[in-house]
Amino acid sequence: MKHVILGNGPAGVVAAETIRKHAPGDEIVVVGAEPGRPYGRMAIPYLLAGKIDEAGTLLRKDPHHFDRLRIGLRHGRAAAVDPSARTVTLEDGSVLPFDRLLVATGSVPLRPPIPGIDLPGVETCWTLDDARRIAARAGRGARVVQMGAGFIGCIIMEGLAARGTRLSVVEMGDRMVPRMMDPGAGGMIKRWVEKKGVDVHVSARVDRIAPKDGALEVTLSTGAVLPADLVVSATGVRPYVAFLDGSGVAVGRGVRADAHCRTSVPTIFAAGDCAETFDALTGAYVVSAIQPNATEQAACAALNMVGQETRLKAVPLINVLDTLGLISASFGRWEGVPGGQRAELSDEARFRYLHLEFDGDVLVGANSIGLTDHVGVLRGLVEGRVRLGAWKDRLVREPTRLVEAYVATAQRQDAWSQPRLH
Repeated sequence: MKHVILGNGPAGVVAAETIRKHAPGDEIVVVGAEPGRPYGRMAIPYLLAGKIDEAGTLLRKDPHHFDRLRIGLRHGRAAAVDPSARTVTLEDGSVLPFDRLLVATGSVPLRPPIPGIDLPGVETCWTLDDARRIAARAGRGARVVQMGAGFIGCIIMEGLAARGTRLSVVEMGDRMVPRMMDPGAGGMIKRWVEKKGVDVHVSARVDRIAPKDGALEVTLSTGAVLPADLVVSATGVRPYVAFLDGSGVAVGRGVRADAHCRTSVPTIFAAGDCAETFDALTGAYVVSAIQPNATEQAACAALNMVGQETRLKAVPLINVLDTLGLISASFGRWEGVPGGQRAELSDEARFRYLHLEFDGDVLVGANSIGLTDHVGVLRGLVEGRVRLGAWKDRLVREPTRLVEAYVATAQRQDAWSQPRLH
């Protein structure tokens, strides 16, 4: 049996290792779009901050790891997939046959159509090459304008701030991390970041980037003009799936995959940021672009690729973010459901915030800031869809009594003890 894995990020690596563990004699080839050994993109901000070196970004530190497991690594980018012939054609024209294919190609950064976006000194922060170019310009005191204050943008901001840059962040939404936090939470994160010395512009967009006196000049929709030695574009990402056009593999926002991580073509699977996976809890397809989900989907896909029927119980919708030392988290349907009930607690002076969303007596979503002791409990209640009974009304009145509610309800119902892979 020959397995081809497109993508050498965390999902691709975990899938290859899982296949090897359960199918010792099968052939495995992992195709990566970048040369060199597999590394983790989420480590790049730590590289920029000087907390690790480039070797610290590697997913497996042993240089002989993949050779020892007889996992072939190949540099290339997929151009087309032919399910009937069971082949992948790479951009260099070479053709790889497969018996089972895993699409784990991740995402690519969006590049907004802004005049000047292709000027020298305007960078995305997605690859090691990007990081090297950013590091060359983002020295102490350098003027940096970052476009985007979403989840990825805030992680990048951490690395840039640690380098001692004079940082300005521009966000089109009315708050920071608008796809993760409600207005109260997003506004609190903005105030925290400003307190740390970052200049934040919300409800604003970059209209133009132009060269000026050997540097750059960034004009905002508000009329503000920001001088810059470096502009970093962190305006979002999209699943990298264009090579599947015409293949017959169903694609929505990402590659459509069922609870077995199998696509509409039985021999092709998908995992990670490129996958739009079926969530059994909500009955919907979701793109959950976080590394824990990517590796869990990869393990599920790999087991099914070797004939061990496995399904995902759920696709956890959870994000935890450290923004210049302020820990925030979102869980499930934090924006609420029709007819649902809401509870909120805010402590501006201490940068503490808690917002709960209920559907009947079930906690379906939450935002929290500065309340790290509640993270595990919130995840357990939301993902376990625990019926709170009388505890729901108590939480509406006193949202911080989450631990008591968990002990009284979730443990008794055994809702959080079930494995997510079956």
